[in-house]
Amino acid sequence: MPEPPRSAGPDDTRVTLVQVAKLAGVSPTTVSHVLSGKRWVAESTQETVREVIRQLGYRPNNVARSLRTRRSKMIAVVVPDITNTFYAVLTRGLADAVDVAGYGTYVCNTDGIPEREDSFLADVVDRGVDGVVMAAGNVTGDVGAGPGGLGVPAVRIGSASDDDPHVDLVAPDDEVGSHAAVRHLVDRGSRRIAIIEGPHATGSGRDDGYRRALTESGIPVDPALMVRGDWTRSGGQKAMHTLMALDERPDAVFCANDLTAIGAIDAAHELGLTVPGDVAIVGFDDVDAATIVNPPLTTVRNPAYETGYTAGELLLSRITGSYAGEGRIVVLPCPLVVRSSA
Repeated sequence: MPEPPRSAGPDDTRVTLVQVAKLAGVSPTTVSHVLSGKRWVAESTQETVREVIRQLGYRPNNVARSLRTRRSKMIAVVVPDITNTFYAVLTRGLADAVDVAGYGTYVCNTDGIPEREDSFLADVVDRGVDGVVMAAGNVTGDVGAGPGGLGVPAVRIGSASDDDPHVDLVAPDDEVGSHAAVRHLVDRGSRRIAIIEGPHATGSGRDDGYRRALTESGIPVDPALMVRGDWTRSGGQKAMHTLMALDERPDAVFCANDLTAIGAIDAAHELGLTVPGDVAIVGFDDVDAATIVNPPLTTVRNPAYETGYTAGELLLSRITGSYAGEGRIVVLPCPLVVRSSA
């Protein structure tokens, strides 16, 4: 093999595919086939080409490739709160699923603001992403003809939309999981069971499971015991103070997510209440912090990694054209995890 040229410095022209081909003694087309994996190339030739790539520090020109193939090899994921570890783990699952196909991901954090969510959707499509995963619960679909009309494949996390017939959905079995959580509270003797819900128009499955468990147990659904949170720890803390100010306090609280539940535990401690002695608390998601809060949180496991990974697989099948049919729905189980808070 000839001696490689001097490594390019910061002011030098970047190494080209043609230079790699010349040093490896093959055609530029062969180098391209080695990089893409789309054509058969003898193993010995592949090894030679890869060794030259390492020597020269060659990096493919992704901008030029995207112009040629009309693919950016990038996927956007729209989330409401990246500081919530549920979404961080979901994004990791998505990244692992699409990485094997050479796709990268970037995260759009919206803080749960619908206008920002719609703005991000429009922006990422303008930037030429190959697909979008929408994990933000408030996306209104007012971009074009809705997410199904964005011009790129899209997958929703958690909630369906009637105007998205070609958008796939990955959803936790919220209703079954929340039903199990509330029945657990009933079985341990609680009768005045409150719920700290998510914001309006979110988490309806979790609300439904709460109501069904109470009704099946012969316990009336009391609107005074149903208060709104905002999926945050501070929101849970505030809502818990509201519940504990009632003339008849609840003896148990089901929280629509773990951050809310951790905030509820904070409030219980501030009020001098013991958990679960004075009030039992159950969450939903099973984030990492659920095991280190005091007391460790009984919760429903929402499979964040599996959700992201499944969304990535569904998205890739549409990007590659291996599937082009009606929207698919994948529902993932959400088992109850019993710890010390209830």
